[in-house]
Amino acid sequence: MSTFVLVHGSWHDGSAWQAVIDQLEAKGHHAFAPTIAGHGKGVNKNVNHAQCTQSIVDYIVSKDLNDIVLVGHSFGGTIIAKVAEAISNRIRRLIFFNAFVLNDGESLNDNTPPHSQALSDQLARQSGDHTVMLPFEIWREVFINDADLELARSSYAQLSPQAYQPWLDKLDLKQFCSLPIPKSYLYCTEDNVLPQGDWGWHPRMSSRLGLFRFVQMSGSHEVMFSNPVGLAEKMIAAGRD
Repeated sequence: MSTFVLVHGSWHDGSAWQAVIDQLEAKGHHAFAPTIAGHGKGVNKNVNHAQCTQSIVDYIVSKDLNDIVLVGHSFGGTIIAKVAEAISNRIRRLIFFNAFVLNDGESLNDNTPPHSQALSDQLARQSGDHTVMLPFEIWREVFINDADLELARSSYAQLSPQAYQPWLDKLDLKQFCSLPIPKSYLYCTEDNVLPQGDWGWHPRMSSRLGLFRFVQMSGSHEVMFSNPVGLAEKMIAAGRD
């Protein structure tokens, strides 16, 4: 059995994984879902990428977790890459789940289309606290396009404004690129958060991992809400020895 540590993406907190955790634990695995610093409701959003990373490192070390399968969803891919640099000895495998895989020296924003960057800049300026809140219309049509309206609304209610600075920070990933940790890329085929084609998740992001295991499933960017049973099964396949 495996120990999974699930790192959420932007606008989310650790509670987004609860249905997936239930499925993993029902199959005999251990699963943990920390909340990244500056994420969730009612917290200080004034954080940078290094502080986000450190919060996950601290969580794993404080619980003395070892031999873990570390999963990063979306923005969480940028976190697990830096976590792997810090505590590679504790990690058995990395799973990038429709996740950003950055080149050395890049930021997350560098890897989004110009129209997305422009909208994020505008929303951050208007926010008053340098955060970005995802409009419901985009959530409904792009992020969770495989769900009915009721699930789209209930899951959207769990989101909170995203600290913008971690998207802007350019990351030194030279050490990550040389790590021998096995890697998997888990790809949902109906995910349109990054437009299909030149800007898409696969193969654009996945190919940057070098040697990797590829696991695919149908579904949107938010299958942890719309299909937690299927996602748990694919995570187990992506994380197995």
